Amino acid sequence: MGNRTTAQKHLINSFQTLEELPTLLEDSQCVLHKHEILICGGKRQNACYSYDILKNKYKFICEYPSHVKLKGHCVVKLIDNNKNSNEITLLSFGSSLFGKNKHTLVMKYVSVWSNILDISNKSNEFNNYNQWVPFTDNDNHPIIIASDYANYTGVRAVIGGSNNHLLFITYIPHNIRLSIEYDENNNIFQFQRLPVCEKIAPLSYYAHVCINDIILFFGGWNGRFNNVVVSKSVYKYSIRENKWTTFQNTLPSRLRGCVAILDEEDNYIHIIGGRDHEKKVLTHMKTKVRVWDPSQLVMIYLFFYETKLVIQYWIRILKIKLGWIDDFDKIIIKYNRTKYIL
Repeated sequence: MGNRTTAQKHLINSFQTLEELPTLLEDSQCVLHKHEILICGGKRQNACYSYDILKNKYKFICEYPSHVKLKGHCVVKLIDNNKNSNEITLLSFGSSLFGKNKHTLVMKYVSVWSNILDISNKSNEFNNYNQWVPFTDNDNHPIIIASDYANYTGVRAVIGGSNNHLLFITYIPHNIRLSIEYDENNNIFQFQRLPVCEKIAPLSYYAHVCINDIILFFGGWNGRFNNVVVSKSVYKYSIRENKWTTFQNTLPSRLRGCVAILDEEDNYIHIIGGRDHEKKVLTHMKTKVRVWDPSQLVMIYLFFYETKLVIQYWIRILKIKLGWIDDFDKIIIKYNRTKYIL
């Protein structure tokens, strides 16, 4: 009985409950910007919010235009190294069944937590910021990312290429169980079929996040209407080892249609929104990466040792007294990612 109680406490402690969402969200899309998580709408929900990780609070940003009907849309952050670090550009696109309700929109975002927008009210510089507007070409003609009859429900995309100028898109019914490499110089795709864990194979609508060479999967739904199963399981796929792991630790409750996003600054995974057996939930929780990837502990320990030697050397050289500060932890995590990335 004692062992069971200990296991239950460990399970509960794996996830930390955060401030509830300001609205019910399912199949949402999230983007990380500094210490903010930008939550961009969801299934039949057009509102967008910023979650401040440090404050554990939300602020309303805007709503999608009223004619946009969201159902499994995709939002990506465009990468532009020449941009002002205080602003980012988001691209949102998707459609419902048979290509209906297509949308392709763009947003220039400046933090709603800063006073930049308040200061600039007297000018027109930021008039078009923090709102979704049509994505257009150089002649101001609308660009739609979707073919006429494609079902973009659940569409997913990633930005890549030598200059981050390529947008790779996948959508149903072509669910990916593949590893894909693209040779940009020769315009050639290479495909490698991957093994799929028997328990996760029938599931969809799970949250997932990629960290170095592993992919973590949270929850999911079996897609059956006569025998519905909503999962609270957690799975890991190691890209390097080509191996699946099913964890004994699980989500605190069953979830589908939730979204997971990595907070690289503090090394946490945030799990947001979704639906249990019957209804949407206001759930927002986080869990430490090292709970699911013990190799992080080994890497952090090794770097702690190296850092200790370096700091001792600094102390001898500078002949000053130094103490450990919290920012050192963040420096170590960042260095760990760059040093051990695969």
